[in-house]
Amino acid sequence: MTTSFLEIVEMPDGRIILRRAEDEEVLVTLDFSADARAFMQGHHVEVAKAMLNVGVQMAGRLAEGDIEQEEQPRVLH
Repeated sequence: MTTSFLEIVEMPDGRIILRRAEDEEVLVTLDFSADARAFMQGHHVEVAKAMLNVGVQMAGRLAEGDIEQEEQPRVLH
């Protein structure tokens, strides 16, 4: 992915997306269920920002070769 400014946008339908500031193409979509939103008590945007921030940092580390990728299947929790 080229270096550019990224923006997090809450869409009218409630989805939260990550996209390049100069482009309309969606890179990542987060869609919290009604139960998850209720659990977060209105803080879903802050949670989405934290999730996307960590994801972008991890992608950068992978791209730089700072993290070795495992060849075996992984269990995601």
